[in-house]
Amino acid sequence: MNTLAVVLQQPEQLVLSRLPLNPATDEDVVVDIEWSGISTGTERLLWSGRMPAFPGMGYPLVPGYESVGRIVQAGSRSGSVVGNRVFVPGAKCFGDVRGLFGGAAARVVLPGARTIAFDERLGEKGVLLALAATAYHATSGPGQIQPDLIIGHGVLGRMIARLAVAAGASPVVWETSAARREGAEGYSVIDPTEDNHKDYHSICDVSGDSSLLNTLIGRLAFGGEIVLAGFYDEPLSFLFPPAFMREARLRVAAQWQPGDLAAVKQLAESGRLSLDGLITHRADAMQADAAYRTAFGDPACLKMVLDWRHCT
Repeated sequence: MNTLAVVLQQPEQLVLSRLPLNPATDEDVVVDIEWSGISTGTERLLWSGRMPAFPGMGYPLVPGYESVGRIVQAGSRSGSVVGNRVFVPGAKCFGDVRGLFGGAAARVVLPGARTIAFDERLGEKGVLLALAATAYHATSGPGQIQPDLIIGHGVLGRMIARLAVAAGASPVVWETSAARREGAEGYSVIDPTEDNHKDYHSICDVSGDSSLLNTLIGRLAFGGEIVLAGFYDEPLSFLFPPAFMREARLRVAAQWQPGDLAAVKQLAESGRLSLDGLITHRADAMQADAAYRTAFGDPACLKMVLDWRHCT
């Protein structure tokens, strides 16, 4: 088997290539991808060449970890059913070409255990389950409290805010771009220069801006926590005295786990977590180069989705 796939040959050099696929085992499924999302966080770093040292890093590579498709072949020990629409968090099935993260392709091979079937009615919005799981992992685990301040009103910030509202909280979101202050659902979005509060108990930063840490520490209540939920390509540092006086806590939110994905799937299918209004741009996968440039260069683009349904 082979497939069409997005290949980053080197920073800012993207092509569609036909790649061989590794043979499927009894534990694997073959999935024909319908839609894949473009991440403006980690994938932007891959695109620009600014991704810090990371397992599996190197070019050429197939990006993408937000894919949805149908199972067309299921191994006897895959635990999967042919015909199911599933979320695919990426794949490593392209021979010598790295799969980091490997979901931006017309067809992929991966263990059935790594996929998750979801309600057909979600359709293309299923690509958002990865960001929803990231948001859930950052804020909704055992012993965690919902943030009362969120930094950034991109898709991840909106997802964290929606989860907080679903849990009964009333967060505030800081957003410097006036255009991105629209679209709040049950929470407030403000220019940070208009906020004088210094009593936030939980601040969740999804900006990826390593220069903000001192500012955020200055807005904490005593014993408050800052959750670093973005991906930072520059070293982070902070002044010790202000953090000392507040007995500040810092927590790094890492990659989501299968339980997080299962939780947000249930929330989305039940309607408690809305995925509406987050996909703003769509493009045929054959126009991938232009789509990636739009995703990373157009401030109006919250989420770009590639449509693979007409690729063979």
